[in-house]
Amino acid sequence: MTTETVAVVDSDFWRLQLHPEVWFTVATIVAIGVYVVRVVGPLALQGPNPPSTIVTRRQKLYFASGVLLLWVAADWPMHDISEKYLYSMHMVQHLLISFVVPPLLLLATPEWLARLIVLDNSRSAAFLRRLSHPVLAAIAFNAVQVLTHWTVAVDWSVRSGAFHYLMHLLVFLTALMMWTPVLGPLKELQVSEPAKMVYLFTMSIVPTVPAAWLTFAEGSVYSAYDHGARLWGISVTSDQQAAGVVMKIIGGGYLWTLIAIRFFRWAAAQRRADETERRQRQNRLTNTPSSTPANQDCTNNPIGS
Repeated sequence: MTTETVAVVDSDFWRLQLHPEVWFTVATIVAIGVYVVRVVGPLALQGPNPPSTIVTRRQKLYFASGVLLLWVAADWPMHDISEKYLYSMHMVQHLLISFVVPPLLLLATPEWLARLIVLDNSRSAAFLRRLSHPVLAAIAFNAVQVLTHWTVAVDWSVRSGAFHYLMHLLVFLTALMMWTPVLGPLKELQVSEPAKMVYLFTMSIVPTVPAAWLTFAEGSVYSAYDHGARLWGISVTSDQQAAGVVMKIIGGGYLWTLIAIRFFRWAAAQRRADETERRQRQNRLTNTPSSTPANQDCTNNPIGS
């Protein structure tokens, strides 16, 4: 049954909803970060190949931003709105968990820490290389993205908090796999710069299908969100259309913006490399000695005789 009746949500919604499991998770991540910087980092400086610095200011900023956005996506009020009222807010959650938080945390990871966790020639290194292979990572990530829009999975996510958490964890882990060939502390797991742009473009294609389905669907797609309590007076159809916009326009635009930034940086680097090569070639030609020395006696030269 499609419920297009607009009703105002009672004022109890605006009361703070406590989610201790979210606070515990965020606190654990922060504690691990502090432990790495204050305990593990100084030990790494005493190792055979010490890093130049434990963690940079930029990495600290990436870490703080990633943890903060993870908290925003998982806690009240976004969690409660996405779980009980608006599917479009659910898509904002997924956008943060898959497209924003994972790359920030990867950028926040120092190279020395990544190599400490993933030792060379170890089983963990081989396993990570397999998981981060562009083809496997792309398939896993997009398969989970499609799964999260399956009507049965969406209804279960709304009705079961444990299943909702499991789905978000799956989205986050496959997103880490997807972003590893693009950025992160281990350069050997990344593809070339042009391949990164093509790779990111392919990540924006699959979400087009469920986005179009939601935008042009007639009636309610997900029964779990078809109820009389309409937050901010947003109808079921408008909510579904907004979810499609979040997936296609905002999500796709975000990836295309990253592609554009990478393209201009890559083009600028190519121009600098070409200019450097041209100058080096000119310097070599300038410093090459003449085939006829300047002090050579010209009496043996028929032209000068």
